[in-house]
Amino acid sequence: MQEFDLPVTKTVLVVGGGLAGMTCSLAIAGQGYEVHLLEKDTELGGIARRIHTTLEGIDVPKFLSEVIKKVYRNPLIHVYTNARVREATGYVGNFATVVDSERGITEIKHGATVIATGADVYTPTEYLYGQNERVLTHLELEERIAAREESLVNADSLVMIQCVGSRNEERPYCSRVCCSEAIKNALKLKGINPGIDIYIIYRDMRTYGLKEDYYREAAAKEVNFIHYEPENAPQVESINENDHEILRITVPDPVLKKMIAIDADFLALSAAVVPSAGTEELAGLFRLTLNPDGFFKEAHVKLRPVEFSTDGVYLCGMAHYPKHITETLSQAYGAAGRVLTLLSKNTITASGSVCEVDEKRCIGCGACNSACTYGAIEMRETKQGQKASVNPVLCKGDGLCNTKCPTGAISLKHYTNEQLMSQINAAFAEDMVTKR
Repeated sequence: MQEFDLPVTKTVLVVGGGLAGMTCSLAIAGQGYEVHLLEKDTELGGIARRIHTTLEGIDVPKFLSEVIKKVYRNPLIHVYTNARVREATGYVGNFATVVDSERGITEIKHGATVIATGADVYTPTEYLYGQNERVLTHLELEERIAAREESLVNADSLVMIQCVGSRNEERPYCSRVCCSEAIKNALKLKGINPGIDIYIIYRDMRTYGLKEDYYREAAAKEVNFIHYEPENAPQVESINENDHEILRITVPDPVLKKMIAIDADFLALSAAVVPSAGTEELAGLFRLTLNPDGFFKEAHVKLRPVEFSTDGVYLCGMAHYPKHITETLSQAYGAAGRVLTLLSKNTITASGSVCEVDEKRCIGCGACNSACTYGAIEMRETKQGQKASVNPVLCKGDGLCNTKCPTGAISLKHYTNEQLMSQINAAFAEDMVTKR
């Protein structure tokens, strides 16, 4: 290993002002480091602003309000709202990011970056959503329950359809939070109006862990669960009976083994959790990897769950994948811990297997620069003309640039042509001796 005595900027950039971003910022600032917190909206909170309670009964608005107050009262946390990242350069310990926000154009120099951009909710095109005002997403349903909307809390019947926009060809993943959200809203409504008929039409109820207890509680309170397969998805139509508009949901019942029709006053859809807008752009700016579903991909699912393969950049919250608030907070603290580990050091350790350039042989063609996926090679003007230069902190030693160089000016340390040929000759020499 080689140690490069490069100064580490003791400042952190956190992209995303939801619960994950704010929690991570507070943990880092609590250790005396300066944090620049970016939020794309006009106020902090992210999607948590639309959640009123958790399945376990935590008052989310109260909790969120306290976190936001702590952020604004902390002198080490600088908040940028209506913020967009325009440019990101540098490397671990020495990043420079240009931000456009309500403060104007600002260049922020920082040693580490945390990505906590959260996620969005899929806007359904199925089941008359957007065409009938009685068809809601679960977030909209929760907001109306919290407001005690009379037509809803006094309704006779409500149907919920799970896996809307997810677990299909376009989005094969499970959104994880939907089943718990459906159970939560069903129990809330049952608590207000015990006589309401609630039907949950599901593919698989995934109230994992101790949340299974709430599923059992819902079943005990006569919430009806009806299983369906994707090839026999529910059908929804709006009909008028006696000058009263109702929603008729038709679905095959696996127990009765026949089609049943349920007339409902309201229909709630468990819409998929999708990557937030701008995820791809941000991944390009910071040279990050996305998984096949479009969420940010960690360096290693078990060994480095809050890190990227790009050194100095960390991950937390629903930008990673759909997760509950408790899981989001745990990952935010984990990301803060990794950031603090980096900032506590004054030197950056890089691998000894890095590339180096022989300037005498370099013709400045730039082939190595375009081949490097890590941005480790830059073209510099010298007295002898344009020459390639390698940043050893960014270099990962994959050797791709070596194969592109027409003059052999760039080579991987400990893997030079001479060394490789010596190994080959030695191997063949042993083979010749054996044959004799």
